[in-house]
Amino acid sequence: MSEPAKPPRPAATVVVLRDGALGIEVLLLRRAERGDHNSGAWVFPGGLVDADDRAALPFCRGLAPSEADARLGVDAHALDFWAAAVRECFEEAGLLYVRERDGSPLALDAQRAERLDAWRGPLQRGERSLAALCHDEGLTLAVDELLYFSHWLTPPAQAKRFDTRFFVARAPAGQIAVHDDGELVEQMWVAPAAALTRTEPLKLLTPTRKTLEAVARFDSVDALLAWARQPREVPRIQPQIGRGRDGTRPVTPDEPAFAELRRIDPGCSGHASYEIVPGVAVRLSPRVIRVTAHNGSVMTGPGTNAYLVGGGPRNEWAVIDPGPAEERHIDAILAAAPGPIRRIFATHTHLDHSPGCAMLKARTGAPVLGRIAAHPEWQDTSFAPDVQLAGGERFVIDDHVTLGVIHTPGHASNHLCYRLEEEKTLFTGDHVMQLSTVVINPPDGNMAAYLASLRALCSEDLDWLAPGHGFLMEQPRAAFEKIIAHRLQREAKVLASMRELGPADEHALLMHVYSDVPQRLHPVALRSLRAHLDKLHAEERVHAEGGAWALR
Repeated sequence: MSEPAKPPRPAATVVVLRDGALGIEVLLLRRAERGDHNSGAWVFPGGLVDADDRAALPFCRGLAPSEADARLGVDAHALDFWAAAVRECFEEAGLLYVRERDGSPLALDAQRAERLDAWRGPLQRGERSLAALCHDEGLTLAVDELLYFSHWLTPPAQAKRFDTRFFVARAPAGQIAVHDDGELVEQMWVAPAAALTRTEPLKLLTPTRKTLEAVARFDSVDALLAWARQPREVPRIQPQIGRGRDGTRPVTPDEPAFAELRRIDPGCSGHASYEIVPGVAVRLSPRVIRVTAHNGSVMTGPGTNAYLVGGGPRNEWAVIDPGPAEERHIDAILAAAPGPIRRIFATHTHLDHSPGCAMLKARTGAPVLGRIAAHPEWQDTSFAPDVQLAGGERFVIDDHVTLGVIHTPGHASNHLCYRLEEEKTLFTGDHVMQLSTVVINPPDGNMAAYLASLRALCSEDLDWLAPGHGFLMEQPRAAFEKIIAHRLQREAKVLASMRELGPADEHALLMHVYSDVPQRLHPVALRSLRAHLDKLHAEERVHAEGGAWALR
């Protein structure tokens, strides 16, 4: 039995900003070598919230306690994080976000600067408090200059855990950053992009790296601070821990594997992979196992996923999409099956999904279920289902393992999705793919049918998508709506291009409509362009004449 996760300790970090010759620069400090994973890392000023930080509340100006609580989404004492951020930035970098007692800017001559600097050591050692500094020097904390930016939580399996609020702030006027030369041994002002792309890489922890990536999107400090002031939801980011070619490392929500890792390894033990490895079986739930074929490419991503579905008291299983006719892949599926395979389902009959059906049937005797495409082009013409599916069927694979069939034409006329009712998981084949746009290739592919199928799926009660290519995906309805929006935006570009160009052939439209797509992918994009044109023509919004397309 695993030990319960250690409770995280509250902490605060300040991303100090200034405008440089080439845009925003940030202050980075290098931690001293202490024999832990933070040693030698380049970080922003920050550290733990101390018990004494609450005593500085009477000196906070510009942000009411209730407003601070609302911004951080806590019941009380949010200003503790702001006070800690001010104190840590002063201790570590010598930058102090304060004003005079009357609200005027900090009056700083050489004598006062020396006197304030003498507080840094006692504050760091816990001998004096931030409240005492404000009282003795007649200062107030300019907490309104620190804007809430992000929220990071250390994964539960880690030895040291922190609940850290990140703030952004312009460097205080008239002050010079000087690292403490104890906990921090070096400092630099650097553009975020430069910090991320140095020839000799900086050691950057995941929150630092991701914060640099976020800051790099802004052209100036004013632009970043204006964005940070806007009302917005600040999500809590708790990385997962995964293993793969780069070793064991944190995996963040913007990475493809994140949602899957959170599902199959909620304790962040690090046993799951952030990579899809062909031939390696991955247990996604008690009822679902994934095995990926060795056919990775630009079109198939890491490869085509075959899914084993079953695992009830009879330990009987079905396979969805055996993939290409590749013997080592069929061997891997059979090796991964915990029990006998009783049915073989195909989502559609493109060459990376169904040719393995015949090979798997020959090895297991299981019947093949699927649907014949309306047009033979680009299809597996050898596909011969024992049972033709129409959509609406339900199959009990084992006790409490039920697959429902949904006809989802669009990518292909015969495309089917399968819903595992007990887990609200939809096996999407190529109807939805992770990190890739589905190609709609007429005549068998139909854009209007594709959008209609996506809209119909929005009403299904689903928690997860299991795509034919990629990792498990959460928030299915949001995924469907995003795809619909993308397709309609592309359609709008088709119409806008015709308004701009007048009558235009496919090549001219392709260059305009898919200008954001690498030219090496234009032959594939041309197929989807034709699907858009077919849809618009059927809707009588465009017409073709002499090889050119124009608005009606």
